[in-house]
Amino acid sequence: MPALLDVEKALCQMAPMELAMERDNVGFLVGRPDREASKILVALDITENVAEEAVRMGANLIVAHHPVMNCAWSPVQSIRNDRLQGRLLLKLIENGIAAICMHTNLDRAGGGVNDALAARLGLKDVEKLPGGDDILRMGGLPGEMALPAFLQWVKAAINPNGIRFVDGGKPVRRVAVGGGACGDYFRAAAENGCDAFVTSDVSYHEFMDAQAMGLTLVDAGHFPTEDVVCPVLVEYLREKFPGLAVEKSASHREVIQYYV
Repeated sequence: MPALLDVEKALCQMAPMELAMERDNVGFLVGRPDREASKILVALDITENVAEEAVRMGANLIVAHHPVMNCAWSPVQSIRNDRLQGRLLLKLIENGIAAICMHTNLDRAGGGVNDALAARLGLKDVEKLPGGDDILRMGGLPGEMALPAFLQWVKAAINPNGIRFVDGGKPVRRVAVGGGACGDYFRAAAENGCDAFVTSDVSYHEFMDAQAMGLTLVDAGHFPTEDVVCPVLVEYLREKFPGLAVEKSASHREVIQYYV
């Protein structure tokens, strides 16, 4: 079996560290790099449920998108079991579970989060969106769609618990995508001829301004727009390490509910 460090090296071939945005925390964040990998669990986030799942399945590595900690944004001053972050880190450390996190480098990488989202939405002729910091992608739908049909298309593709949107006032054919909190790129989507932009965590004013620019702005949720990369990581790691068990988390799912 490969060493845990070999798994990090393989992931960095897919999503090089230098692609990460400033102050992001990516790579091997918890554990002993020289230990042999037993099983790998892949999840969007390392939550307490995901850590428990890793314990149950005998995994000694979790590969995640979001960093389990980012000391630049939220300094780790203590590791205590009566605090949320400390309890999670202790769970990992005490059970010998390592953590490798590929965040904005995986957003930007070819075949990463946003290429996975574009593929899930069935976009054709996908390319980087100019003005999107090498993160966003854009491409064409198989055919022009009225807004109701497009929203159904998004729902069927990524299964969100709900969708927030504004109508740009025209049929949808060219679509930009930005998994996670990319709502502030809506102007780049509109300026590059996109009819719609699928992302998440969109603010009230971003919705207002996008509609004024004639752009259909779709907030399909942070988890649904990024979790699409997890099956990609599973298949990638299975190909790189054929004898190693790699599974996608079954416990981690969208938690946001919509009451209407």
